[in-house]
Amino acid sequence: MRSPATLVVALGLAAACLPSALAQQPVRPLPKVGSCPIGYYSSSDYCVPSKSGNVRGAIEKVGNGCPIGFYASGSYCLSSPSNQRQAIEKTGNGCPIGWFSSGRYCLQRR
Repeated sequence: MRSPATLVVALGLAAACLPSALAQQPVRPLPKVGSCPIGYYSSSDYCVPSKSGNVRGAIEKVGNGCPIGFYASGSYCLSSPSNQRQAIEKTGNGCPIGWFSSGRYCLQRR
């Protein structure tokens, strides 16, 4: 039988790992703006992720730059392989609780 302390440590480690897996930018179809980013193909009015395992989450590029942890690919910003944060376009002057500003985007805190 495991001690309660061992169980608490195991649950704590599992919880610590869970948010980083959930925080990555989701890989999903995007509205097509110009040509599709690397790893996506055109389907109707969308850019659809390819079936390869190397596809990164992407967001539409706002203005000339991408948020921290993302790099430009045409009209999109692709998540870097080491990035563990989601990004959303900033609306207004601030970001929601749990997010911080990065240019014209809000990034999720770790």
